[in-house]
Amino acid sequence: IHKNVIASAAAIAAAEIEGVKGITKNVFSPIKVDINKNEEVSVVIPLIVKYGYNIPEVADKVQENVRRALEEMTNLAIKDININVKAIERG
Repeated sequence: IHKNVIASAAAIAAAEIEGVKGITKNVFSPIKVDINKNEEVSVVIPLIVKYGYNIPEVADKVQENVRRALEEMTNLAIKDININVKAIERG
């Protein structure tokens, strides 16, 4: 499974969570996907959170949803899902 497919699935799963404004579209900070030699996946998601939401709570929900989606869709072992909050924006 190509890294771009994993990144797309992660972006869709992250966007489903209430409080998420979006994923940073910046070329310098896209979703990063690494697959190690044991076929374990690590994902870094640069997130934009809506103003007024609890940031750690939103990040936890995004991690859970992305992990569930990737495990269901890819059957790969998910090692890490790191959330990098890049900005806060009004909803």
